Amino acid sequence: MVRVQPAVVAGMFYPADPEQLRSDIKVYLEQAEGKAPAPPKALIAPHAGYIYSGPVAGNAYAQLATQCDSIRLVVILAPAHRVAFSGIAYAGATAFRTPLGDVEVDLEALSSVTGLPQLQHRDDAFRNEHSIEVHLPFLQETLSSFKIVPLLVGDATPTEVDEVLESLWGGSETLILISSDLSHYLGYDAARRMDQEATRAIESMNPDALSYHHACGRIPVSGLLLAARRHHLKVNTLDLRNSGDTAGPHDRVVGYGAYALC
Repeated sequence: MVRVQPAVVAGMFYPADPEQLRSDIKVYLEQAEGKAPAPPKALIAPHAGYIYSGPVAGNAYAQLATQCDSIRLVVILAPAHRVAFSGIAYAGATAFRTPLGDVEVDLEALSSVTGLPQLQHRDDAFRNEHSIEVHLPFLQETLSSFKIVPLLVGDATPTEVDEVLESLWGGSETLILISSDLSHYLGYDAARRMDQEATRAIESMNPDALSYHHACGRIPVSGLLLAARRHHLKVNTLDLRNSGDTAGPHDRVVGYGAYALC
């Protein structure tokens, strides 16, 4: 039975018109300047409206140019903003829709982790959530053919995230994508300081140095850092800006970072 998760923020966070959406993403990718030394196993990218975080996200997705035909599975872990719950949630949807088409869920890969005690079926958590959806058009424009395992992280521990990642780690055919913005609603200079602190913690793979105020996706980011240390990955910071640098005022900004783990 086909069950499609509809796009809930098309026309708000990003264009609902497919041609405009493709055009915007093309610009973000073409303007990307960050360069990782090797094809990434994992990315950390922001999930705000494209006019704010799209240029930063473009630096993350531009790294996939040489892997567009080899990546077949994208494991996405994102923070839940709308519904409070314990653990990590998955949806009953078999595909996620964007203006560019449907992205199929890898049900076999998903079923391999649903037996973990921290996993729970919560369609309500996905109903009005944007933190996974905003990444899908970027993936559709940078990868040839892929499926996803979309997971929302609630009140979980980094170790619980790490356990899920290890189960789905795979090889070069699998990309890990962590969705997170950085600081929220600080003044421009204070945000820059806090985002630099967060970046130092990420670069040094020190999840204990990441606080709630550093990143809304602190828990999935921290879980990735635990896995990255075990797999001997290295973090490469590709971009670090905030909404005051892209499209917003300087009095209340949101921080964005793009990181590749190779």
